[in-house]
Amino acid sequence: MKSAVVRVQFVTPPFGAASRQIRFGHGAPCPGHEGLSGPDTGAWAGRTLDEVSAEDPAAVQRWLTDPGYAPPGGESVSALLARVGTALDGLAPGTHRAVVEQAVVRAGVVHALELPAAAFWRLDVRPDTMTTLTGRLGRWNLQLGRPLDA
Repeated sequence: MKSAVVRVQFVTPPFGAASRQIRFGHGAPCPGHEGLSGPDTGAWAGRTLDEVSAEDPAAVQRWLTDPGYAPPGGESVSALLARVGTALDGLAPGTHRAVVEQAVVRAGVVHALELPAAAFWRLDVRPDTMTTLTGRLGRWNLQLGRPLDA
């Protein structure tokens, strides 16, 4: 007997002005998939990477190298990985299309492929693409960065 397949299509929108300025997000919601909302960057939300780095370079360095470190009042990469992983593992069979931030795609791929948390920062996600995860029997497969017009 064939088991039911879960297909998750992560769609990343085109870069907006904030993304081009490398501005920390506000944890964009993902309607219908609350566990796939963007990361909570706490006190850094709305500020640019340059602004935060000028104020506290050690904190930014730690955030980029220590998956357990969270911005003040925010969420660590480890917490994001756990949240996104729980959301993926809880999806019902069928196809789920979610418009998400790049960090959510990275977290989903790290979880699905059972990569170490440090791999999160090594994955580049192109804007305006779709990344698909297909799961069955506790195992995920990955289709990377298909253009949305394909």
